[in-house]
Amino acid sequence: MSALPNQDANPQIRRRRFTCHSSANLGNVLRTAVGVLLLLAMRAPSLSAQGLDPSALVHPQASDTWPTYNGDYSGKRFSPLDQINASNVNSLTLAWIYRTHGQAIKATSLEVNGILYFTVPDNIYAIDARFGQPIWHFERKVAGDHIGHRGVAMYKDRLYFTTSDAHLLCLTAKDGKVVWDIVLADDKLGYFATMAPIVVKDHIIAGVSGDSTDIRGVLTSVDPDTGKVQWHWYTEPDPGQPGSETWPNTDALLHGGGMTWMTGTYDPELNLLYWGTGNPNPVLVGDSREGDNLYTCSIVAINPDTGKLQWAFQPSPHDIHDWDAVQTPILLDEVYKGKQRRLLAQASRNGFYFLLDRTTGEHLATSQFIDQTWASGVDAKGRPIARPEATPTSDGALVEPGSDGATNWMAPSFDPQTGLFYVMARRIISVFYRTVEGKVEGWGGRDRNLYMDSTLRALDYRTGEIVWNHELGEGEDTAGILTTAGHLLFTADHLGNLLALDPKTGKTVWHLNVGEHVVASLMTYQIFGRQYIIVPVGDTMYAFSLPEKTETTKK
Repeated sequence: MSALPNQDANPQIRRRRFTCHSSANLGNVLRTAVGVLLLLAMRAPSLSAQGLDPSALVHPQASDTWPTYNGDYSGKRFSPLDQINASNVNSLTLAWIYRTHGQAIKATSLEVNGILYFTVPDNIYAIDARFGQPIWHFERKVAGDHIGHRGVAMYKDRLYFTTSDAHLLCLTAKDGKVVWDIVLADDKLGYFATMAPIVVKDHIIAGVSGDSTDIRGVLTSVDPDTGKVQWHWYTEPDPGQPGSETWPNTDALLHGGGMTWMTGTYDPELNLLYWGTGNPNPVLVGDSREGDNLYTCSIVAINPDTGKLQWAFQPSPHDIHDWDAVQTPILLDEVYKGKQRRLLAQASRNGFYFLLDRTTGEHLATSQFIDQTWASGVDAKGRPIARPEATPTSDGALVEPGSDGATNWMAPSFDPQTGLFYVMARRIISVFYRTVEGKVEGWGGRDRNLYMDSTLRALDYRTGEIVWNHELGEGEDTAGILTTAGHLLFTADHLGNLLALDPKTGKTVWHLNVGEHVVASLMTYQIFGRQYIIVPVGDTMYAFSLPEKTETTKK
């Protein structure tokens, strides 16, 4: 199989349909054609209907699809699949691989109707989910930050893709043709976009990225058919609005940062969208922005129909360590102190675990899930209280964790079978320096890591108490977590080992070294009666499954 480029009217955009051709002889051509027809026949159900029923997003994740970034709206990254389970995981074998021959894959794939859709910056790939064969490839080369990309969203027969120059594109799922292209934010001001949008009813909601952008972070909702903007929500309120009093002046307020890097979660019954926001600017220096600096480093609840803020909780008031709160806010419907509650849980970059009532934003529990030296305790609102000696200085302040965070973008997971919340945690000891005096814009300091190691931790969701700990050794782990009904937890370490752990105890039940650091999150689906585990490693997508004759005894 090889690609024949098809130039669009825009020379920056290429869509590739994959066809077979051969220059050897007619016999080879015919044999190839027959093989392709057989392949298409075997996967006909997947190619005949490339649309996504929007109702699939509302219900708990089905076994044959992974329709949104976290699998479903809750953010749990728990799959009901159990064909691959604790009794047979040692029989896992490689089903197929697909190479992009490009940048490392940091995206979580979508799987809909037998097709995988995944991204790297400037690129979308559609491949067959059963055989790993290419279907189409979209490329749009632009200037901008290419730090990574998390994936696409899907609504009916269309895909939605954010870009390195802060655009939002709508494409047809059938062939990757652009339907519309809008600007989310001005890339000349330092904005770019890396996140996977989320579909909520008739809204496509996308955030923006920016490492040292002295402007406001924003969420934008657009019409899925036309791209018309429905609303904007800014992470810093307008002057005079609630929250603006937490900034010293209008200049600081309107240049306060707070990017909306990662995909949020959603409760259809409450009709509330939950999102984590980024750190304030200037970064690492806070004397020009005294106050809590709302709504940066916050978990917010927003009405998706109006863009109006319903409530907010701030894990890191007046952040001066680059500890954004964009980590996934996981939605739990569990018992808390004897009562069934609608809960929201986050393991935040600052090293603390937070449990909230997601209806009202009421704080329920705060605890540290990893070593930290920057906070002396917790205030009446459940927020950590910063130690003055942790402030970056020209001589340096020794602080744990470093700016990379006690956790970061790597996906956490919640397993309803064990009642445990899982987080990839890191011990990072760093020296924070202030490097700029006077008026500061962008970065006002830097930190230097002295030591780091990683551990996977299971927490009691009610208290944040550590139930078990799986040490991963010296180094910085960046893999996300997937749990399944097969009594398995899948992740990877920084040495290139794929791991399957017992989610009750943290003990390793299977591992395989793939020789490269994993910087994405795993996902799973089942088609044609076979479950697949998808693992992005570098520029390669690996699919693992059981041999077709393996007995799938459930444990």
